[in-house]
Amino acid sequence: MEAISCIKTRRSIRAFDTDKKVPHELIEEVIEAASFAPSWKNTQVTRYIVLEGEAKEKLAACTNIWAKNGDIMRNAPMVVALTVVEKRSGYERDGSFSTPKGSGWQMFDCGTASEAFCLAAHEKGLGTVILGLYDDNASEVIGVPEGQELVALIPVGFPAESPEAPKRKSVADLVSYRE
Repeated sequence: MEAISCIKTRRSIRAFDTDKKVPHELIEEVIEAASFAPSWKNTQVTRYIVLEGEAKEKLAACTNIWAKNGDIMRNAPMVVALTVVEKRSGYERDGSFSTPKGSGWQMFDCGTASEAFCLAAHEKGLGTVILGLYDDNASEVIGVPEGQELVALIPVGFPAESPEAPKRKSVADLVSYRE
């Protein structure tokens, strides 16, 4: 699949074929491709925790903030939790910030990795949706290692839906030029 086609045809998938598991080899191919996403000084701070079975069910149960996310996770064969290694992205070796964004830069790095993950999954025939609403105790339920922060949850599976592209703003609405 060509890059622009992949970008234009990828959709957020919230319904999955519950009869089809995602082979571990396939998700590892997706993660390997996503590892090429750019990061601050090539720190490669994004980590992936794959939850299936009981672990996924426990996570889906802790969605008091927005219950629909729990339904989406229950319906997916797996949920991939994206975390970042703290105090690396946007920092110098002495621990000082390299940028006025402070520790916020790690979110940018995980964001680029999240989109790379979703595009690679789409190319492999998998559906994804990035969930940012989760309860405070989700990190504990997942078992996020000390020194890492949970950034996003991505349910993954073979799509059971083919949503149409939502209307997009025109380029004229999105761009401005300065000289």
